[in-house]
Amino acid sequence: MMNNQPAKNVLIINCGSSSLKYQLLDMRGETLRAKGLIERIGLDQGVHTYQRPGADNIVAELPVDDHAAAFKLLLDALTAADTGVLDSLNDVRAVGHRVVHAGEKFSGSVMIDEAVLDALRECTPLAPLHNPANITGIEAARSVMPDVPMVGVFDTAFHQSMPDRAYIYPIPYELYEEHKIRRYGFHGTSHRFVTQRAAQILERDQSELNLITCHLGNGASMAAVLGGQSIDTSMGLTPLEGLMMGTRSGDIDPALVGYLSRTLDLSLAEVEQMLNKKSGLIGISGISSDLRDVEREYANGNDRARLALEVYAYHIRKYIGSYAVALGRVDAIIFTAGVGEHASLVREWACRGLEAVGAILDPFKNATRHDEAIISKMSSRVKIMIIPTNEELMIARDTRDLVLL
Repeated sequence: MMNNQPAKNVLIINCGSSSLKYQLLDMRGETLRAKGLIERIGLDQGVHTYQRPGADNIVAELPVDDHAAAFKLLLDALTAADTGVLDSLNDVRAVGHRVVHAGEKFSGSVMIDEAVLDALRECTPLAPLHNPANITGIEAARSVMPDVPMVGVFDTAFHQSMPDRAYIYPIPYELYEEHKIRRYGFHGTSHRFVTQRAAQILERDQSELNLITCHLGNGASMAAVLGGQSIDTSMGLTPLEGLMMGTRSGDIDPALVGYLSRTLDLSLAEVEQMLNKKSGLIGISGISSDLRDVEREYANGNDRARLALEVYAYHIRKYIGSYAVALGRVDAIIFTAGVGEHASLVREWACRGLEAVGAILDPFKNATRHDEAIISKMSSRVKIMIIPTNEELMIARDTRDLVLL
């Protein structure tokens, strides 16, 4: 039951180059009040989908010139007389922004000021597709709500605890010194959320736990978490490295880039486009980047669909094995995000042979639809868990704690 204190509303913003996702949470009880998605920003016709718990979705098509206009649109929706959830903008106590790349500059969430924005601009070469949009969202929010505290929460921050042996690439060291080329990792907010939640479920302090976290969505990454801190992760300087994904290749022989360029007469940009947008599930299967489509075709006997799923699961299994060695002891393996939470076939195939590290999947528990569950056998020394991620809630918690709501 909600208490009688004034609402502690935190607005969460996640800006893409042509989109803006948002959630409004009352942090008294971590309750979702409204959320939405504004798409096609800057194009002829934008789309705004607005949702409130227990109410029908509202979808509007209208021009959205830029991110400042999108931000005003979401504020108008939240304060609308008939469908809004706020009496006025004064009811928003703080804004938390998802930012993809902070380089080595921040190992945790921070209050946003001009110095922080300058630091994020310096990181733009490391994330040219993401950081400019994130910065644009921050600037739009500050222009409309100049007196409201703003917090930046970074995808890369959780992985700043990695030792140098895990993040340094075996290339000329000057490239790290002069250009900061190293492994950074992503999905850190998700990995951190499920780490904390696993400790709660297992009724242990996270400092006591060694975990392997598997964030499997259209983009996918894994992390080795020792005592609550990331010591290794699969994505690297960019989100292309690591696991095979929906459209990304993941790990390949780096010489393949030059070979493809020479053999197929492709530019570097065209090869990068192939590896980022035409590889992974869609590349092997020829069907779709959506794992559900590939699973359906596998069930119909499509052999390329089978192969795509086998390669996908095998990459996960290899990383689990290597991280088990890096950690020395594993207490739990966690599956999260869209594929990790819902694709029982992927979990089953990814867990084949993990008896070697003490993890034994229970086929019945795995096949049963779950939200949050332990799906390993009672005899399994290592717990296998499904934990739905909630990056927005993690951002809201950091924002609340920094603003001292």
